[in-house]
Amino acid sequence: MRVLGIETSCDETSASVLEGRGDEVAQRSLVILSQDVHRIFGGVVPEMASRAHVTALVPVVEQALSDAAVARADLDAVAVTNAPGLVGALLVGVSFAKAFAFALGVPVIGVHHMEGHLFATALEHPEAVPPFTALLVSGGHTLLLDVEAWGQYRLLGRTRDDAAGEAFDKVAKLLGLPYPGGPHVERLAAERAGSDGRFRFSRPMVRRDQEPTDPDFYDVSFSGLKTAVLNAVKSSSSVEADRGAIAGAFQDALIDTLVEKTTRAARQFGRGRVVLGGGVACNQTLVRAMRDRLEPRGVRIFAPSPRLATDNAAMIARAGLFHLERGEQSSLDLNAFASQPIPGFVAA
Repeated sequence: MRVLGIETSCDETSASVLEGRGDEVAQRSLVILSQDVHRIFGGVVPEMASRAHVTALVPVVEQALSDAAVARADLDAVAVTNAPGLVGALLVGVSFAKAFAFALGVPVIGVHHMEGHLFATALEHPEAVPPFTALLVSGGHTLLLDVEAWGQYRLLGRTRDDAAGEAFDKVAKLLGLPYPGGPHVERLAAERAGSDGRFRFSRPMVRRDQEPTDPDFYDVSFSGLKTAVLNAVKSSSSVEADRGAIAGAFQDALIDTLVEKTTRAARQFGRGRVVLGGGVACNQTLVRAMRDRLEPRGVRIFAPSPRLATDNAAMIARAGLFHLERGEQSSLDLNAFASQPIPGFVAA
């Protein structure tokens, strides 16, 4: 089966063609056009993102089909992100996908963006399949899930305020670093050799006496950590000289928190695999920390490459293929939603 995937949830216009069945799937093409203009504003401008998708989507789709050497008539379905994300941006992709699928006489399948991230890593690592513990960390979301099987997701924890990627971006701005902030904070943190250790931030919502039945056992919160960084910047006599140490202390606190919460989930549910997804999964310090903590316990860590960690249509096509094989498809009144729970949640 061949599926065309379309992703326009934020500031990447992406299209991809996948081919296969079950977990035997080949990525035939993937085109990602990033809107770098948002760097000027230090964040994504929704109206500009929507207009850019309108301009870019048709040529991006045509390029994806060309790269895959697939004709339109060879497609069996069109999968498109319809939630969550910027509504205007989502509507561009959804409107195009419905019209394209209708013209071809094939099903259109609405895909939850975060479910797509669950599938992304398996496109590169065939063993990154259920059951596993999943940590999805991006600019808009931080979710900790137990994945029993594809389509069966147990939500264990989430952020109560800032997402991990959002915290990176805000701290980067406090330190005078460009947007997006994650890579710049990680680079600065790696250069802090010789730091006197003056900066250390508490690990939010991590206590030794927490139990699995406690509401904060798996949840995270990064707003207080961001405030602690702000106070450190204000109290510094030389922010330029202290930037590396502050960035490192912030990253240590955030990563330690994510690793601890993920370890708890893997241990509680007896999972031998942990799968990372989302843009923050590009952070190699996070990946190394996960491996250092969990691999000695016999737990394997799987992380996507930067190309599949970012917002991309290959993961949308892969999730769409899963739903197509289950006989699921969307109607032509498919709509876009800024917020929506991942389908397939089971009781915690």
